[in-house]
Amino acid sequence: MVPVDLAQQFRARADAALERWLPAPSTHPERLHTAIRYAVMGGGKRLRPLLAYASALWLGVAPERVDGIAAALEIVHAYSLVHDDLPALDNDELRRGRPTTHVAFDVATAILVGDALQAHAYLILATDDALGVPEQARRALVLDLAAASGSAGMAGGQAMDMEASGQAVDPDRAEAICWLKTGRLLEAAVLMPCRLRSDPGPGWLEAARRFARAYGLAFQLVDDLLDIEMPAAVSGKPQGSDRRNRKTTLAALLGPQAARRRLEALRAEASGALAPWGAQAGFLRWLCETTLRPPDPA
Repeated sequence: MVPVDLAQQFRARADAALERWLPAPSTHPERLHTAIRYAVMGGGKRLRPLLAYASALWLGVAPERVDGIAAALEIVHAYSLVHDDLPALDNDELRRGRPTTHVAFDVATAILVGDALQAHAYLILATDDALGVPEQARRALVLDLAAASGSAGMAGGQAMDMEASGQAVDPDRAEAICWLKTGRLLEAAVLMPCRLRSDPGPGWLEAARRFARAYGLAFQLVDDLLDIEMPAAVSGKPQGSDRRNRKTTLAALLGPQAARRRLEALRAEASGALAPWGAQAGFLRWLCETTLRPPDPA
């Protein structure tokens, strides 16, 4: 199947899984559940689910076994965006080309949306029978997501990002923030499907980690460049949000041209990690090539 068609198919699978797992807006409390669906179902690239399905394809794992993982990853990602956009953090009013959750509803509701979504992701991993794994592997999936999203991962990266606001930051520290804030959850998307096989093999695990490390850093560089160079009509969020919030991003430290060179090197590193698998890792390689290319500035 053509990769772009496969991507559409997997996005549709992820959306269908989210529809199944999210509470209906008519379920009490209706306003909270309406806001939850607004936050999760309002567009987005579904990149983390795509990485999970691509990793499963690489491993030979059936996609229906990955639906719960894809949904849990996207739900955690959505919760992080809702909270990041709040006035106490980034204070952004636009996300994916429409009002952020706290603007569309209110701040208190947005906080509760994030709280509920985080809990719901673990509910999926704890109860999804389609995963088809023993309890030890299910526990490992929960630990993978917790480690990637907690204080040693995404939340910790956000805290470091806030601490660095307006401060002099060297490139190594900026890269560490990138990795925790964005890379760890992307890494989880690649590694979690391995829990669905009893024998993924050490070669695959090492390659998956190498790929995910390079991919996660590169993706944050793409996001940083979009914030610097692209208008809201392209990026879906206000241009210059990082600068307005006094964030010293890796792209800002390096400068746009050096950031693009670093991005090219990381993309080559990620793709190179997959080289021994040839066509077997073709969809994952296609994602690497297509999602790590920011649009050229006008």
